[in-house]
Amino acid sequence: MENNFDGLKVMVIDDSKTIRRTAETLLQKAGCEVVTAIDGFDALAKIVDHNPDIIFVDIMMPRLDGYQTCALIKNNPDYA
Repeated sequence: MENNFDGLKVMVIDDSKTIRRTAETLLQKAGCEVVTAIDGFDALAKIVDHNPDIIFVDIMMPRLDGYQTCALIKNNPDYA
């Protein structure tokens, strides 16, 4: 059984450049359209423009951690 992720919009939020690049490469090979963000604030600035289908978020990040980022996304009707 083969998965088809063509056109799936994915956001990867991580403060590690290595993890962002690795995730981006693997997801693009699977057919995903990938947007990366370096932290929660960067992600919040990009979400409205890119409207991702799914978001992968690191929990341990400076400035705005993953839990705070998820709460802000979940509770904001502009991101729905």
